[in-house]
Order: sequence, then C-alpha cells, then structure tokens
Amino acid sequence: MSLSNLATSSAPRSHWNSQAMLKGTASFTRTAVRTTRIVMADEHEMVRDVLSQLLADAPHVEVVAHAGDGHDTLSACRKYRPDILVTELQLPSLDGIDVIRTIRRRWSETRVLVLSANTAESRAAEALNAGAHGYVLKRSGSDKLLDAVNALRAGRSYVDAGLNAGQLDAMRKQPPTTGTGVVKATLTARERQVLKLIAEGGRNRDIAERLTISQKTVETHRLNMMQKLEAHNIVELVQWAHRLGIASL
Repeated sequence: MSLSNLATSSAPRSHWNSQAMLKGTASFTRTAVRTTRIVMADEHEMVRDVLSQLLADAPHVEVVAHAGDGHDTLSACRKYRPDILVTELQLPSLDGIDVIRTIRRRWSETRVLVLSANTAESRAAEALNAGAHGYVLKRSGSDKLLDAVNALRAGRSYVDAGLNAGQLDAMRKQPPTTGTGVVKATLTARERQVLKLIAEGGRNRDIAERLTISQKTVETHRLNMMQKLEAHNIVELVQWAHRLGIASL
C-alpha cells in the first residue's frame, strides 16, 4: 500500500465524511448557475408587467428594470448593465433600431432580444442587422419567449419560426429598401430621432428640449431630411417615418 493510501486509510471515518462534504460543497459552488439579469422595454405597462411575471417564473432569471420608451431603455441599460435586453421595436422618443445600435456600440456584452408585433421579415432583418441576437413575434406562444431567452443565455441566436427564414436571410444580404423598392436614404441616428419625434407630433421646441439641442439644430435636421427624402412638407416627412419603420401607423 502506498503512503498516500495508508494515510487515507488510517484517517478517522468522520474526517473522510467532512472532506467529502467540503469537496461536494466546493463542486456545487463551482457549478452554480448564474442569474441572468433582464431589462424589459415596451411602450405598454401591462405588456411589461405580464412578460415580467412570465420571466419571473423561469429559473435563474431576474427582470431588474422596466422601460417605456427608447431613452429610458438606454438609461436602464446604462444603470443595470443587463445580460439581456428584451425590447419592442416601436418605442416612443427613440426607435428600437436605434436603441439596438446604441446598445451594441456602448455595452456590447448586453444581448438584445426583440419581442415585436411587427411580423414583416424586412423589419426583422433590419433589427438583426442592427445587432439584435434574437427576434420573437408577440403573436407566438409564451414558450417561444422562454426558448429565445434560454438561447441567448447560452450564447446562441434565435429567430421565431413564424418568420420566413428564406426571405429573412435574403433581406439581410440586400440593401435596405422602402415599401416602394427604393433604396433608403441614409439618415444619421440623430436625424432618425428627430424624424420619429416629428411623426409623434413634436414641435421644434419640444424636440429641442427632449434631445437637449437648440431649435436651430432641429430645423437644420428637418431641412436635411427633407432634402435627402425629397419631402416637400411635414406631412411627407411623417409619411416617410412610417415607410421607414421609424414610427408606427
């Protein structure tokens, strides 16, 4: 018998048990599952509450914050640095696509799951190209949301089976287009913010206060967008906001 085996065999049985318990505890500690922290963003409070309750029943998941518009979503992500952001695309004040781009640029460790009522493959392609890791349709069952969250937790992507995978893949490889087939004019992130607020009925003064810029800067953005989009008045700008998916109908 080796010395190591002899030392082990001569140790009191109670010592064996305590060592085994300590080893088992250490092993459990090493394999403990980390809680996934989630920020939930949706314009409708009832939707946020229902979805948060659904996720609260899932193991190792915690909803740490709610947000009702685009700017509040960014603030919540800056404060809590969640593992996953679950967000609708149609958010007041800041379009969901711009939220995704900002999240991916500032906090790349946060994974983004879109939960949207918009069933258009073009909108899903835009979200995924902006950096979203998953896209789930609100019309799908609750199990799809849980599946998507688990996929993102595991480092995978997730696309709702209700979307046409072939169309989605093709659209992700093509330049973004409007409903008329015309390639979108390139708007800056700030121009998209201004356009969204214009479509929501904001005046120059209201928009300037919301974005903490001057009214003159708002007017400059407005004129630049009218030139890029060949819009002749505010009505046509608002129409473009809907066509580009920046504002909901």
